[in-house]
Amino acid sequence: MSFDVARRKMVQEQIVARGISDRRVVEAMLKVPRHIFVQEAFAAQAYSDSSLPIGEKQTISQPYTVALMTELLGLTGTEKVLEIGTGSGYQTAILATLADRVFTAERIRPLALRARKCLDSLALFNVMLRINDGEGSPIGWEEEAPFDAIIVTAGAPAVPAVLTEQLAPNGRLVIPVGDEEEQRLLKIERQADGTFETAVSVGCRFVPLIGKQGW
Repeated sequence: MSFDVARRKMVQEQIVARGISDRRVVEAMLKVPRHIFVQEAFAAQAYSDSSLPIGEKQTISQPYTVALMTELLGLTGTEKVLEIGTGSGYQTAILATLADRVFTAERIRPLALRARKCLDSLALFNVMLRINDGEGSPIGWEEEAPFDAIIVTAGAPAVPAVLTEQLAPNGRLVIPVGDEEEQRLLKIERQADGTFETAVSVGCRFVPLIGKQGW
């Protein structure tokens, strides 16, 4: 099966069939080639219904999870987005296809460099990537705040206040919160008056968020 055929099958069976209805998200999932973001040994499994190892004890998320988290952000194309945890760069590529600008931070240098190469190969030059590999590196990207949307691709024990503070009014934060074994996806929206509303989505399992705001 060709990658194009496998990608269309993935979107129809794993994304649309499970209730992802945002047309722009569906089109982005059809457009971005997931197989270039996985290790060559796993390329044949790139469109399977599962997460896959990408090295450095990290994973690329299940396609449905990527689509769901993206849909929860409600992107229209004008947003300035912050991503915590670049990883393979696949989620970054989906965001960059749907938003105006993406700021993404990764703590593992080899992953960040590989992700940058993949993003550049797709001409996704609206992505600013920072490597936070030093001890005590602050979470977020305070000097570029506020953000219209923030996505965290690692499980946290609680919602980091430093991230909600970096949300613009009416901005949305999507983050997995729970223990190190299992989390729930949360969507936190900053209201115009500065208060926050939280909605709980599905159960999930991510690698742990590392640092002062994580594990």
